[in-house]
Amino acid sequence: MLDTHARKFVQPPINHTAHWLLKKGFTADQITITALFIGLGTSILYVMGFPVLAVVFLWLSGFLDAVDGTMARHTKTSPFGTVMDITFDRIVEVSMIIAIAYVHPEVMWPLLLLSVSIVISMTIFLVVGSVSEKSGVKSFYYQAGLAERTEGFVLFSIMLLFPSLLYWSTLLFFAVELFTGVQRFMEARRILK
Repeated sequence: MLDTHARKFVQPPINHTAHWLLKKGFTADQITITALFIGLGTSILYVMGFPVLAVVFLWLSGFLDAVDGTMARHTKTSPFGTVMDITFDRIVEVSMIIAIAYVHPEVMWPLLLLSVSIVISMTIFLVVGSVSEKSGVKSFYYQAGLAERTEGFVLFSIMLLFPSLLYWSTLLFFAVELFTGVQRFMEARRILK
């Protein structure tokens, strides 16, 4: 929801960073890979006991994830770049879930439910994107929903920073993600009939 509706407010610094990186000779794919490693750093820092720094890395990774797409649109988008982008996003999310489970094994079941809801929601998102004739700014049809990347980052940040709320914040994330999956499924039913 925030990715779709608040993008106009954060796009200027994203554009500025993308143009600066392009002038320095970086490619979108290089920034995608950089965002992956910074995102994986989130999990490492969390396991090492640095949750605040982990959250900083998480948001830096997310910022670069937005920058790489802008860079690609200003140069030449590639189908493989899209594959890398979406795959690396999931790798970062899964690594964070594994790190949280390692540090807090008592919330294993809610984390498992969260993982299942992400798989369901992303499956619908990707299948609709691949079979839909619509397209947008991205290289595929982007289905907006209640939980987009920014909402996920907000909820992951709460999970990382407030361990006393971890059980309930994980269940909230699960519910939001599951609702998004249902929302996307209903939209798919409407647009693909």
